[in-house]
Amino acid sequence: MTVWPCSSPLLLEKTPTTSEWKDVPPSVLDLPPRRKIARSFYRRWTWRRQLVASGTRLLLLTSLALLILGGWYLANKGFSRQWRTTVADELRQRGVEASVRLLTLDPFRGLVAQDVRIYDFKDRSKLFAVISELSLDINYAALLHRQPFLNAIDIRNANVTFPNPDGTSRAAKANLKNFRAHVYFPPEQIFISQAEGVFCGVRISATGQLIKRNDYQPTRVVSEEEWRRRWQLVQRVATELEAFHFDGGPPALQIKFSGDLAQMENARIEATLEGNRLQRGAYEIKTFAAAVEWADQKLNLTKLEWTDPAGVFSAQAAWSLADKRGQFHLNSSVQAKEMLAAFGFEKILADAAFATTPVVEASGSFDFSTPSPRVSALGRVALGNFTYKEIPLLALTADYSWDGERTMLRDVRLRHASGELLADLLDTPGDFRLKLESSINPTAFRALAPEDLREFLGQWEWPRSPALRLALRGASRDPETWQGDGTVTLQRARFRSVWLESLTANLLFADKAVTFDNLRVTREEGAGTGSFTYDYGQHEVRLRDVQTTLRPADVIYWIEPKLFKVVAPYKFRAPPHLIANGVVQYRGGKNTHLEIAVDAAAGLDYVFLGKTLPFNRARGDLLITDDRVQLLGVEGKVFDGNVRVNADISTAKHDDSYSANVAVDGIDFPRLTDLYFKYETARGQLSGSYDFKGIGDAARTMRGTGKIKVSNGDVFAIPVLGPLSGFLADILPGAGYSVAKEATASFAIKDGIIHTDDFKVSGKLFGMVGHGDIHLLENKLDFDVRINANGPGILLTPVYQLFEYKGDGSLSKPNWHPKRF
Repeated sequence: MTVWPCSSPLLLEKTPTTSEWKDVPPSVLDLPPRRKIARSFYRRWTWRRQLVASGTRLLLLTSLALLILGGWYLANKGFSRQWRTTVADELRQRGVEASVRLLTLDPFRGLVAQDVRIYDFKDRSKLFAVISELSLDINYAALLHRQPFLNAIDIRNANVTFPNPDGTSRAAKANLKNFRAHVYFPPEQIFISQAEGVFCGVRISATGQLIKRNDYQPTRVVSEEEWRRRWQLVQRVATELEAFHFDGGPPALQIKFSGDLAQMENARIEATLEGNRLQRGAYEIKTFAAAVEWADQKLNLTKLEWTDPAGVFSAQAAWSLADKRGQFHLNSSVQAKEMLAAFGFEKILADAAFATTPVVEASGSFDFSTPSPRVSALGRVALGNFTYKEIPLLALTADYSWDGERTMLRDVRLRHASGELLADLLDTPGDFRLKLESSINPTAFRALAPEDLREFLGQWEWPRSPALRLALRGASRDPETWQGDGTVTLQRARFRSVWLESLTANLLFADKAVTFDNLRVTREEGAGTGSFTYDYGQHEVRLRDVQTTLRPADVIYWIEPKLFKVVAPYKFRAPPHLIANGVVQYRGGKNTHLEIAVDAAAGLDYVFLGKTLPFNRARGDLLITDDRVQLLGVEGKVFDGNVRVNADISTAKHDDSYSANVAVDGIDFPRLTDLYFKYETARGQLSGSYDFKGIGDAARTMRGTGKIKVSNGDVFAIPVLGPLSGFLADILPGAGYSVAKEATASFAIKDGIIHTDDFKVSGKLFGMVGHGDIHLLENKLDFDVRINANGPGILLTPVYQLFEYKGDGSLSKPNWHPKRF
């Protein structure tokens, strides 16, 4: 092989082609013989070449080691603070206020900023978020020339943590997991390409762009309190989302936005949220969809809809930032009680249970321009077959209007098994109106009534529902301000265990009271008419010209049960005619003053000292005051004689005392003695008076004094005195049959014993004087008498005074015997 010297002109100029080589003469192609190189020179050249190769390899190895060491250092220890500050300044120029704790180099991702804290651009003291790491796409040429060098930010599988303004450790963590995003920074722009992450179980994706001008200046500084409220809202959203279980997979929230970073209030944002099979507590949402848009400083909720096993909820709303006012509309047929309970509002419907789901329709507006937000709504409610406070109801429908201060209900229709209620209501400041027609049994709503009314309704029993109509008006919903009228009609009913056949009345509401005017009550034995007023302000009943031919014991039980024991002893043979006027006060009041005029033409029976006195006719007045009942001028006919009674009876608790005054004239004495002593041989008329007092029906507690006179009769015909006639006959034959025309005595009663010291019997020839005790309750006699002479026999007075007699034994079979013989 021929070797061309490097200095050949042919190599320095142009290399001949194949055809040109053929034209070259052979002498030219023959080269001169090669000059031999010295061995020493060859050795030096070989050593130098090996040295250069070794140095090159060493340099390459050293460079590689330094590169590896530098890469390891930058990947683990990161760049210096100056680099981190440079990156933070670059982010600030791009509209992102941030700090970087660690800036590292990844061989595949490039520069990676770790623990990046994002702040409010307008106020660096307010932390916005913490991003675990992000990759930086850098233009190194621009970096070397000190020009904007950040092209984009790439975030992969990062965790973004949002601050907790309250610092509570138990609060749900508001963070964004598995966050991915690519953010470009064109000139004066920030472009976000498909940012994705999972926030508290909701998959969020966002795309959009923001304008960030070089002369960007914040328009407004957010106050510390407003900033805190914003983060509290984020924390609250996180807490609420943590309560959900997403059995159908994470819901998807998609966000699109565009705007100027300096005027974010003018940005345009669109968001949609969709999900399936959401579970919160015991409440299940089968499908959920929402769409909201922010544009031209207006928020439009174009769609909010979800379904549950019972129905559908749908709503739309709009709100303007300029005037801070908005409108809304919603329809709901979902399980309202379960839904409210799932969100912590179980108290709203805690007393209700629905067999069918409620149907609610509402439209309205809201105004946040004032310190106290105002909300107004109008719509319709329809409920079917539900229970409220254990009251079973068949249906409820109503149209309503409400603005926070004024409430109006129209066409209210409530159905119950016992009847139906129709009502209209208006409640505004200074004006309250109610129209009501009801055929529902009032006891059905006893649980809803105030304590006083609940107690009153509990005393009634209505086999058939009453008919009630009311038209009321007042300054407020407080019943004390109401005025109005109405009617009430009752069929057979029972009040305080006493039945009535019917009741009708006109109702008048005024001055904290309701008046039953033109009242008419009927029973089998008669009727009652008049007017009475229940004053719920003074807790009293006022009766005006109430006239009845009903049984007094039943009527008085309607008025005041504690007076029943006062009236019960009077057994009227036929219902008397009563006229009542006055006041009965309750709740410990001291103003009771009730006057009742009684006229018992058919008579009555009254129990006195254990025996029933038959009154052929009685009339008089009763005055009922606090803890007292007085009988004033009560007159009657007993045993063909006249009786006049005045009495004062206590009705106080634990006090059964009474006092009375009885005056009698012309009482048929034989019939009276037959009643009390079981004999009727005596003749004559009884007159006298008796003042006494006692406690209850215990005869032994009676104390009293009186005078008695029996005239126009045969006193010795009284069995208890009969044996004395025999003694007189022994003393003076024929004198024992002398008729005693008169007997008198003053007496006192105590412990069931009648005691007298001036018993006197006047006969034609002889008389008697005596003293002693008659034990009425034990039927015993302990009496001393002495014979006195009258007329011609008075000459024998010293002798007759020797004839003193002692009576003992029983009243029906007395044992008389001489006291001195």
